[in-house]
Amino acid sequence: MRRLIGERPLDETPFSSEDARAAYVDVVRARRFDERALALQRRGWMSGYPPFRGQEASQVGAAHAMRDDDWLFPTYRSNALQLARGVPPSDVLLFRRGRPEFASGHDVPVFPQAVPIATQIPHAVGAGMASDYAGSDEAMLVCFGDGATSEGDFHEGLNFAGVFDAPVVFFCENNGWAISLPERRQTASESIAAKASAYGFEGVRVDGNDPLAVRETVAEALERARGGDPVLVESLTYRQGAHTTADDPSRYRDEEPELPEWRTRDPLERFESFLRAEGVVDDAFVERTRDEADAELAEAVEIAEAADPPDPDEVFDAVFADLTPELRDQRTALRDFLTRHDPQELDR
Repeated sequence: MRRLIGERPLDETPFSSEDARAAYVDVVRARRFDERALALQRRGWMSGYPPFRGQEASQVGAAHAMRDDDWLFPTYRSNALQLARGVPPSDVLLFRRGRPEFASGHDVPVFPQAVPIATQIPHAVGAGMASDYAGSDEAMLVCFGDGATSEGDFHEGLNFAGVFDAPVVFFCENNGWAISLPERRQTASESIAAKASAYGFEGVRVDGNDPLAVRETVAEALERARGGDPVLVESLTYRQGAHTTADDPSRYRDEEPELPEWRTRDPLERFESFLRAEGVVDDAFVERTRDEADAELAEAVEIAEAADPPDPDEVFDAVFADLTPELRDQRTALRDFLTRHDPQELDR
């Protein structure tokens, strides 16, 4: 398992001070976003939200490893990865308020978030195979949690990637819990990374609370994938909060898994302490980074709140090029329902 923080000084790693500061900025941006989004949900600003506190370093490190033309296939908890990749925070907020996912029209190569567990894995493999057939050299990074490794889509996706040498990196954020199921009851395998051997390629583990270690590991994996060798990366991190805002972790965390301190320690605090000791950041830089993140968030909230109400027909627009008879009937039924009811009454 690869780690950087605490094992060697920054000048003995592949990364510059600028690299480390850039990672720190995005970890802070992600933390402030998560805190603000959770507060907004609690006051009814959006219906639900999946917190990712504790996983910021894992996701930022993976984002910084990607080339500009690599494609990201996110899951619903990959918001930090999307932000670090360049998706505007207002887009993520608008999506949580029921708007189209790419409201700003950004051109970041990212697929829609997958809420069903593991369905994005075959999509990423198919896109990787298509890229290979077209003679392109971009790679695919597909993200999922440890719970997704029990789904058939996981096994089918890895099997296709192994057979057809698809340029895909499977990025599993093992955060200790598949909703309420602890890791030790999720799999009998020695590790999730070990599962890759069944499909004919390599699996590696990395300290997911170390953004530089994740970046180094994922960057190497992406380069191998470009050459036709897919890789499964198991990023060991920890979900500090609830599974979603509809979850009550106090009901199951009495059965707390025995995880090492490096895995459960707050990644932002640990990374900041490391960078301070290395002389890479100081009080002024830390304060400025937080202020800039808060300003960015305030602007994103303003954009989201100023957006026009969605047209109910948009629910049907992106399903098929030509609506099926069943969807046409559903759209007509929805229109009829809305004409008979006051929208303000429905909001109540």
